[in-house]
Amino acid sequence: MAYMRLGDLLISAGLITNEQLDRALNVQKTTHKRLGAVLIDEGIITEEELIETMQLQLGIDYIDPTKVNIPVELASVLPKSIAKRHSVVPVKLVRDELIIAMADPLNYVAIEDVRAATRKRVTPRIASATAVDRAIATLYGNEGAAQAIEEMRWETGGRRETAQAALSESLDEEVQSAPTVRLVNSIIERAALERASDIHLEPSAGDMRVRMRIDGLLRPILTVPRELQDSVISRIKIMGGMDISERRVPQDGRSNARVKGADIDLRISTLPTIYGEKIVIRLLDKTNQLLDAAAIGLDGENLRRYNALIGNATGMVLIVGPTGSGKSSTMYTMIRSLNKEEVNLVTLEDPVEFDLDGVNQVGINEKTGMTFAGGLRAILRQDPDIIAVGEIRDGETAEIAMRAAITGHLVLSTVHTNDSISALDRLVDIGVEPYIIAEALNGIVSQRLVRRICPDCREEYEPSEEELERLGMNGGEDVKFYRGRGCAHCYHTGYRGRIGVFEILMLDRKLKRAIVEGRHRSELSEYLNHEHYISLAEGARKLVLDGVTSSAEAIRVLNSTVD
Repeated sequence: MAYMRLGDLLISAGLITNEQLDRALNVQKTTHKRLGAVLIDEGIITEEELIETMQLQLGIDYIDPTKVNIPVELASVLPKSIAKRHSVVPVKLVRDELIIAMADPLNYVAIEDVRAATRKRVTPRIASATAVDRAIATLYGNEGAAQAIEEMRWETGGRRETAQAALSESLDEEVQSAPTVRLVNSIIERAALERASDIHLEPSAGDMRVRMRIDGLLRPILTVPRELQDSVISRIKIMGGMDISERRVPQDGRSNARVKGADIDLRISTLPTIYGEKIVIRLLDKTNQLLDAAAIGLDGENLRRYNALIGNATGMVLIVGPTGSGKSSTMYTMIRSLNKEEVNLVTLEDPVEFDLDGVNQVGINEKTGMTFAGGLRAILRQDPDIIAVGEIRDGETAEIAMRAAITGHLVLSTVHTNDSISALDRLVDIGVEPYIIAEALNGIVSQRLVRRICPDCREEYEPSEEELERLGMNGGEDVKFYRGRGCAHCYHTGYRGRIGVFEILMLDRKLKRAIVEGRHRSELSEYLNHEHYISLAEGARKLVLDGVTSSAEAIRVLNSTVD
């Protein structure tokens, strides 16, 4: 590759003028940034133009390191300090050739430093600065895992050579060894930092794959060599208080961790597969998950109705929606608001997800006879003011809960249905008399979760008539929609984070009378159309028009169904 300055290259390509280069060089003297970054910051060129010009002029291939499965072992090949100093990330090692991704392939000082540090032949690939930074964070976030894996390999190999006759004892030592502990801890820490809700450790015919559920979707994170699989699984089972010798039946366990000052509850589940035990760890951040009403997406009229519902001293509030729609988060938000020194608040959960100070939490245990119905009867003898029932699954539980609401208690619960009217139908189907429903129920909160558009790659566009029609909007409306283009910050999904969409139905006398009279679903729906309330569809449309979520995401969640 011929040595050439970036400014000269861009001028020869006709992308910038001499005057623009002089202006950028003057800014560079103050900011001390790379010239390419200055030109982009000043709006003289775009990053896409810079990359395309370098590709054509220098013949360097483009790569997106965030789309490449970079082996964690490469973190030990190139020191993190050099990678961060020069914004380069190792992507692949083939014998003595190290392929690196960098935003500025004309940075020959960086290339020489990488060559000296690795003693490899270095081949640069051009990438966006954001993608390089994200890949560095990902790779070196796994650095502790990589080091632990290497140490585990060494220790395991040494034991196999010297102690083949003591396999059970060796495995026990291996499970408790520092590298195994560090590897498991690094996986949990990475999940917490990525705001993952779940960790999946999935054995296969080859290595064990580790994926994390981020914003509702699974993302591959790293792989654990097959020979270390049993050690990792056993370590996690020990953390969860499970039997490490039992590998043929599913097990459940619990543990906790502290990451960057945050207390994380871990719910651990094992499942035997043909290649070994698959483990799923649910992460429950006791600080971040317990939000206030505004933070989960409630505002305006919906927030007013929400506050009115939980401000009642008696009656029932139902939270409804499909699995994964955020019902538990909303219930915990309500519990947090209602948890006062002067009230006796008792929860009945399966299982208890968060430990809440000042709240009497009861876990369901079917084996000992602690069912929802049995637990409710016991709670009612404990002088409760507020009762939160994790889920209504049967008519007996529903009737006990509703009679409690009628006799002077505030009761919160959830039901798996699509919307408010479906919840009324479900209660009747499981045997609750309509007059009891009408007397006990104050309101129903129906909800979904939608993904937020990534703020780093959000772009405006004009929607098609089909999009408008599917959202129930007039094709003649002059509106702008937004979508995420996809970038390194959001794993190229175009989304980052989630927010709730709500429909809050408050039961007035007219609606209660219609329920008692057994009016058909269509009649109840028609009644709602005349009332001033924000439907799920209306709430989703507002988020689309405000640029919070995309039309595709709104349509996806509104079409979700309950099994």
